[in-house]
Amino acid sequence: MNAKLFAYLSYPDAPAALEWMERIGFDVVRRQDGASGQVLHAEVRLGDAVLMVASDDAHYQRPALIGQSTGQGLYLLVDDVDGFYRKAVAAGGTGVIEPASTEWGAQRARVLDPQGYEWSVGTYEPGAAVQ
Repeated sequence: MNAKLFAYLSYPDAPAALEWMERIGFDVVRRQDGASGQVLHAEVRLGDAVLMVASDDAHYQRPALIGQSTGQGLYLLVDDVDGFYRKAVAAGGTGVIEPASTEWGAQRARVLDPQGYEWSVGTYEPGAAVQ
């Protein structure tokens, strides 16, 4: 079976979330707004990474940060962990794990976006063949 995975997130303030994503390097490639200013559907891209974004349609509860994780989030493969982390924090994100080397030989970092979603970044590519 051939498959691709695309994540989606809804936000209480989706227009602000899209602005934050643009400030960290994503391009908005599709956006459909509703009559009252909510985002019905948007798609952002950074390299080969694509994320769908919309406005919340209910009052969802986001998991709280406990220690260094909310227990769920996005992982973005990047070649410049330090640069991504700096941009994300400068754009209003909250640093959780500063850029660091891992015991498995990669670089990683973690931030919460301004609305509390967890974004992990690193140089490790999940699913790649082990060498």
